[in-house]
Amino acid sequence: MEALALDRSPSQSPTSAAARRRPFVFFGGGGEERERRRGFICFWCCFGKDAMASPPTTDGLIDSVTKRKGSPCQQDDDSQDDKRIRSGVNLPEDIFWYIHSLMPLRDAARAACVSRSFLRSWRCYPYLFFCEEITRLDNSKFSDDTTRNLISKISHILHHHSGIGLKKLKLAFFGCTNVNFSCFDSWFHKAVTPGIEELTLILPRNSNAGYSFPCSVLSDGNGNSIRYLHLSCCAIRPTVDIGCLRTLTTVHLSSVRITGFELECFLSNSPALESLTVIDCKEIVQLKIPRLLKRLHTLDVNRCEMLKVIENYAPNVSTFHFSGQPVRMWGFLQVKDLGMSCLHQSRILCYALANLLSVAPNVENLGISSETEIVSTQTVSGKYLCLKHLHISLNRSSDFDYLSLVSFLDVSPLLETFILYISGMHMSQGHMGHAWTLGDSAELRQMPGHRHDNLKEFEVDGLCYAKSLFELTWHILETTSSLNRVKLDTACGYPRCSSDRCFPYYTDQIMEARNAVSAVKTYITGKVPPTVKFNLVQPCNRCLALVQ
Repeated sequence: MEALALDRSPSQSPTSAAARRRPFVFFGGGGEERERRRGFICFWCCFGKDAMASPPTTDGLIDSVTKRKGSPCQQDDDSQDDKRIRSGVNLPEDIFWYIHSLMPLRDAARAACVSRSFLRSWRCYPYLFFCEEITRLDNSKFSDDTTRNLISKISHILHHHSGIGLKKLKLAFFGCTNVNFSCFDSWFHKAVTPGIEELTLILPRNSNAGYSFPCSVLSDGNGNSIRYLHLSCCAIRPTVDIGCLRTLTTVHLSSVRITGFELECFLSNSPALESLTVIDCKEIVQLKIPRLLKRLHTLDVNRCEMLKVIENYAPNVSTFHFSGQPVRMWGFLQVKDLGMSCLHQSRILCYALANLLSVAPNVENLGISSETEIVSTQTVSGKYLCLKHLHISLNRSSDFDYLSLVSFLDVSPLLETFILYISGMHMSQGHMGHAWTLGDSAELRQMPGHRHDNLKEFEVDGLCYAKSLFELTWHILETTSSLNRVKLDTACGYPRCSSDRCFPYYTDQIMEARNAVSAVKTYITGKVPPTVKFNLVQPCNRCLALVQ
């Protein structure tokens, strides 16, 4: 607990001016951390310098907690220090406790060293977030010793916590090595009590999911209040006697050892579930979503290598994101927002046209991402009659015919937005699509008979010097009367150059962007109607000067 007590070098006495000036230390954090920092501001506004006049006891928070007897939240006489803090104000103790709960963890612990009112509140502190950034006092890297020290600090804090009023517990061991799990079960049995709302356990990937989360802590009504559960790099083996988790709305499982049957058992006891995320769970072969999950609206399934089948019986899933090898799936007729990402599948676009159309025919927002697309798409029967927004992300490929993406426009008569993102490592000029030179527009292939009169926005992010890409752009301008915005961006997702500094592009990248801009000016600019807002993003003049 020394890391949560006041920093004090040997040369500083407890009553030194430096110690009085710097009793609290702030550090960065997310929205919740910023909210808790407001608690310190309230504390300062209420008590001013009087609150800082009394230094903490020199024996530290752990010793002071150890010496106290009786009920963890029992009120006792104020100490002399506590009286000095509360001089000039007359606030109920529950106000003090509320202010205390808004402080970040480290500041809350230090406040407990200053005041017995805060010390009593500390034993019921509702938000315990433990990670290396909070518990370390320096920027040293984690070693076995620092890991053991971190676990010791957590054990001390949880041992002296009453277990009353705890709402959120987060244990994040991102950079730790050789984590000893022997005390983890006792932590959860102490912390998971009626009233707990959020529970997070993130273990290092090198732990190989060696720890098994004790599902028993959620039984006997202890899990009735939990709303959020996040487990990473561990195992969980739920059984039918886990009990009903009637308030659980969000579950996030990442690199967790759990079978499809065990997950189905867990979900069957979570009737209020609204969002489910399953990432890199290698033991799941068949994922079955029970029918009783009527509130479930978001399902994310990513990189589950052994997964073969997804069966969804939940009636109201509207958002479904999938990443991995294509699998058999059904039960997604009601999905409106669909994302598909296949890292090692070279025919994902054909799969999206031929298979997804029957799986989710009512989708309104469709995102497709592929790293190794080498086969062009083809025209198929059927249409996405509700699709309005299409986002396709591809790695650069010398074999892909971008003009074939017209197939998606043909099967999407109501499409309004089409965004094409081209990423990946830079490829030398001459390998970016079919070889060609700037010349007469008659060289560009035409596709007469196609109309896309609902398309309003077209964007290419990562415009490269590929003939088929300009043929696609030409085709959209020729066959669309409803366009109001076209954006062609040569930056390939890289940061923009600022007024005084350029992003370090490779020379070949700048040359390719320059050639792409020349092609745009030759073939595209003159085809843009005056009613369309046209935006061409190109390298800055300083970058272009490097290749003149």
